[in-house]
Amino acid sequence: MHKFFAPIIFSLALLGLPASVAAWEATIERDIWGVPHIKGATDADAAYGLGYAMAEDTWKVIEAMIPYYRGNAGSFFGPDAAKQDYVVHWLGLWDDLELRYESDLKPETREYVEAYAAGVTRYAKEHPEAVSLDVLPVTGKDVIAGHMLRHPLFYGFQSTVTELLGETRARPIATAGSVTLNEQPIGSNAIAVGPQRSADGSTMLVINSHQPLTGPVAWYEAHLQSETGLNVMGGLFPGAPAIGVGFTPETAWGATVNKPDLVDVFVLDIDPDDEDRYRLDGQWLELEQKKVKIEVLIWGFIPWSVTETVYRSVHGPVLKTAHGTYAVRYSGMGELKQVEQWRAMNRARSFEAWQDAIALNHIQSFNFVYAGQGGNIHFIHNAQMPKRAPGWDWSQYLPGDRSDLIWKSYYDTRMMPQVTNPDSGFLLSTNQSPFAITEAGSNPDPSSVAPNGGWQTRMTNRAVRGLSLFARHNTVSEQQLLDIKHDHTYDENYRGMDFLRKVATLQLVDPQLQEAQRVLKEWDRATNKGNQNAPLGVCVLAAEWLSESGGTAVPDARATLQDCVEQIVEMTGRMRPTWGEVNRHGRGDTHYAMAGGPDTLRAAYAAPNEDDATFNRVTGGDGLYYLVRWDANGEQTVQGTHQYGNHFDDPLDPHFHDQTEDFANEIIHQALFRSLDRAAKVERRYTISSDY
Repeated sequence: MHKFFAPIIFSLALLGLPASVAAWEATIERDIWGVPHIKGATDADAAYGLGYAMAEDTWKVIEAMIPYYRGNAGSFFGPDAAKQDYVVHWLGLWDDLELRYESDLKPETREYVEAYAAGVTRYAKEHPEAVSLDVLPVTGKDVIAGHMLRHPLFYGFQSTVTELLGETRARPIATAGSVTLNEQPIGSNAIAVGPQRSADGSTMLVINSHQPLTGPVAWYEAHLQSETGLNVMGGLFPGAPAIGVGFTPETAWGATVNKPDLVDVFVLDIDPDDEDRYRLDGQWLELEQKKVKIEVLIWGFIPWSVTETVYRSVHGPVLKTAHGTYAVRYSGMGELKQVEQWRAMNRARSFEAWQDAIALNHIQSFNFVYAGQGGNIHFIHNAQMPKRAPGWDWSQYLPGDRSDLIWKSYYDTRMMPQVTNPDSGFLLSTNQSPFAITEAGSNPDPSSVAPNGGWQTRMTNRAVRGLSLFARHNTVSEQQLLDIKHDHTYDENYRGMDFLRKVATLQLVDPQLQEAQRVLKEWDRATNKGNQNAPLGVCVLAAEWLSESGGTAVPDARATLQDCVEQIVEMTGRMRPTWGEVNRHGRGDTHYAMAGGPDTLRAAYAAPNEDDATFNRVTGGDGLYYLVRWDANGEQTVQGTHQYGNHFDDPLDPHFHDQTEDFANEIIHQALFRSLDRAAKVERRYTISSDY
């Protein structure tokens, strides 16, 4: 195993700064929740304001992540970070950037990311006391590099590399056939209801992507507006220049993680007399080699450097291991244009324009669920799906000596699983099979999609439960849709129930374990705050969920019960604490009881609290979420809430915690999208101009 891959720990975020002289100006209004509403004459002006405002709220996160995208994190953070630097060099991200940044990106895209980066840099220069690392100026290329490195992690690229680094070859070399992969996404909901299914003829969308609640991929909220048509509000990550999930006056979309088969591994046939030559179509070719210098900070203060070699074949980056030499080819390899698609989605003001943005196909994965003022709802299992040669089992490794297996293009997005305005009148995307996102008869047609896609087949509890809840309602009101979104129960037909029943019916003689079995039998599968059976029930279900989502063997039933009993008794002193005692939401000393659990529609993924071992703190799942609605007359209303508050850095800032209690109690408020609604609720208004 290569020392710079052990372990691979990918980190996330992004940034940028102007490459040329420009002048930008933006006005920022901070509402009562601290959300910046940013307006400029042009989109680039708005981006400049976004960079500045976001840095005001999240500078510590942004600053810490810049080195990871540049591939020099080891010089700041030490040997573990240096391993990640090797990955950046191995993938060749900056080779692509230096070669094609000017040619691949439209001039307006470059200006946009450079204006955004200038705003970030402007804030840092104005606040030198906040700057800890020598990372200025931030550049537009940093912004693009962040996208290039980050997105493959969402569809599971790192798991393929980790598999290659095992002690033995993990998969056989394919000879023929096509078999799907069953990758395991774990989070995000998006629910759309069309006029025919809503109780009052309205069109509604729940935007509810699940992310970590802190750090570089936690949701930040912003509103961007320009005089050239941009008017979009929603969630994005610290360092990102465009809205990832959100809404305009006429359109709205949510995103959920999907994991089709987007990575292929080729086993290279190496010359026995020369380990740097590989066979392709009967000819020996030389592996490309590049020496890279990796700076490392050791012992916290001593700078040191090491020179490593990265390899590449015509397939892609190459990894040499004890059990073979492998080339990796993945969707998005060399892709610089993700920001262009996000910007097009942000600017789309009709269903047709939004579909045109999706058709650009620069974003490697994600399910998208759309709803709009015109009453349209739509689902697409989006992917940059490779056009692979037929007749091969693409779920296995591929022989690396045939050029006809090296795919060079992607299918049109029209070949992805999708459906518009289904007869059922609703769409429910919760990381399940793309062919089971609504009622039978209204789902995408499996026979009309691209082959060799490795489409997911699993059904999450959120999917089973959500479809079951919709089946109870001929029509759905706004409140009923919110009730579905906040549902915190495990469905009786959920896969994990088989394991729970197995644990509950074991033949046991230990009195404590027998009492634990009674707890499980009495549990109603809900995770409301006062539920005294939920702590043990969720613990048992979580063990099965972790094994299923990780592709490992089902855990031992008795050992699971014993372990869960010990955990809960050690944490609380008794076997039946309330769920609200165990499951807490907040940060620092501020925390509140919260309903929901792993893989419930009210998603809450918790970890042991570091400072107080008497409860678990929710660390991921539901974060920023919205309900966007257009009534039968096309009038828009938007409600939402943030998991903490829109300020990330300073615990003393009023917006560090101002939404935490409401979030825990499922209280949502009006999103101050329209200037009329915002007028009396603006805390601060200021204008910034570039100095360039």
